[in-house]
Amino acid sequence: MNRRTFLCGLTLGTFGVPLSAEAQQAGKMPLVGYLSALSRSGPQVQRYLDAFRQELRGLGYVEGQTIAIEYRWAEGEVERLTGLAAELVRLKVDVIVASGGVPVAQAAQRATKAIPIIMTGPGDPVEAGLVASLARPGGNITGLAIISHELVGKELELLREVVPKVSRVAVLWNPTNPGNTPQLRAAEASARTLGVRLQPLEVRDPGEIDPAFTTMTRERVGALLVLLDSMLLAQRERIADLAAKNRLPAVYGLRLHVEAGGLMAYAANQLDVSRRVASYVDRILKGAKPTDLPVEQPTKFELVINLKTAKALGLTIPRTLLLRADEVIQ
Repeated sequence: MNRRTFLCGLTLGTFGVPLSAEAQQAGKMPLVGYLSALSRSGPQVQRYLDAFRQELRGLGYVEGQTIAIEYRWAEGEVERLTGLAAELVRLKVDVIVASGGVPVAQAAQRATKAIPIIMTGPGDPVEAGLVASLARPGGNITGLAIISHELVGKELELLREVVPKVSRVAVLWNPTNPGNTPQLRAAEASARTLGVRLQPLEVRDPGEIDPAFTTMTRERVGALLVLLDSMLLAQRERIADLAAKNRLPAVYGLRLHVEAGGLMAYAANQLDVSRRVASYVDRILKGAKPTDLPVEQPTKFELVINLKTAKALGLTIPRTLLLRADEVIQ
């Protein structure tokens, strides 16, 4: 196992906050709404949730004692998010953590323009119309944004290192996710530079995953790029299994895919992101306004390789790549 920290981008500062707030008046326990596109089951998701809660504890918030958290999980069904967000609004939560990127934040924003929302996950919130700018959000949303189209080119480069002779790469993407279009554009630009031809395959719901792989077989693609999307992430075990059955090396934008059996991911360090979300909750509960808290981008990135999957695919991962990996799953 090899580890190395990749630093990228700039943290947009540390901001002072008032020492008191309505949410922490005497006798009132702060109530946080946690809205996620995923399922709570599974050790991987639980690990990120634990990192969030442990960071809250370090800031003085003990769940069930000094803070309460209401969880709502969409189980990968994005269409449920609006209703789940409305439930949190009816509970009069003090702040909503929207975990899962642009679609989750949009669902929360549709439900309320008054309650502060802390978004976390992939997507460009400016392009999606969620905030006016990263530096000055201008509404009730702030948080951490993984502007994933900036990473797609790196993912294709890594895939080319593993499969240097590949000429045709399939791309699984969800056209209903506004964050996927810029990712696809970035992938196309990178593919032209690398001399690779892309085969974009639209997947709007889980029922379209199997037909997409049938198309990959028919078109004889040599590898697969999976764009960051909540629905595709929720289907990560299925996608990894189909990639293995079709002997397709695949690269992803989150390590959760690799832990589910995918080959490789270059992604923001989600444990670090989860911890940083807790600091936003703290500042909001102490009286800071979302409009005064710039949207930050991750500063730690990780390359994760599943060596077991590589061996099953008959691939030899270049030693130079293994040495650059933050983690190699045996």
